[in-house]
Amino acid sequence: MPEPETTEAGPASVGATIELEGLTKRYPGSDRPAVDNVSMEIGAGETVVLVGPSGCGKSTTLKMINRLIEPTGGRIRIGGEDVTDMDPVKLRRTIGYAIQASGLFPHMTVAQNVALVPKMLRWPSARVRDRVEEMLDLVGLDPGEFRDRYPRRLSGGQQQRVGVARALAADPPVLLMDEPFGAVDPITRDHLQDELIRLQRELHKTIVFVTHDFDEAIKIGDRIAVLREQS
Repeated sequence: MPEPETTEAGPASVGATIELEGLTKRYPGSDRPAVDNVSMEIGAGETVVLVGPSGCGKSTTLKMINRLIEPTGGRIRIGGEDVTDMDPVKLRRTIGYAIQASGLFPHMTVAQNVALVPKMLRWPSARVRDRVEEMLDLVGLDPGEFRDRYPRRLSGGQQQRVGVARALAADPPVLLMDEPFGAVDPITRDHLQDELIRLQRELHKTIVFVTHDFDEAIKIGDRIAVLREQS
């Protein structure tokens, strides 16, 4: 998978293509696959939304892209590179991942949460600090006010913004989002959707977004893939 371009000002990366070929997941003891032979091409910089009811396999499909769930069959290519047999830990460090209720580590400050992956990638300390400031600014949180707070001192909407900042911190070409705004109130959710649309216009990442809300899918997606339960 192509490494993000690095400059003196920091990393610079736009989206990468994603190709799913016959992607399948079967769990032992189940008489039907959780995901059955999904093939899809997602263009670089495109936002594709997987929408459908609970149990249709949309989150399973998303988690197979970054190998949080291992496929039973099929191939995954990102930026033209087959990542199906790649070290999954290395793969996940090149893919942003944002989930419902933010998934922030409660014992870490906002800055420590955002800095997590850049530190794993052994970025220099000064570059990590600059990136944390940049990401908080990007998602509309004043670094001076928020960097040293713990997640419990944030509202639900602020936690989600930090979750998005963390997912983007290492400048991944691909961002996976699993019902990221599902746990906040409708007004905050609408604002976060607007913020994501603004960020995407600026950053041009490849985004795969899971939701059960068709209105949300229509609002943020360039394309929508409708999944249904197996019959």
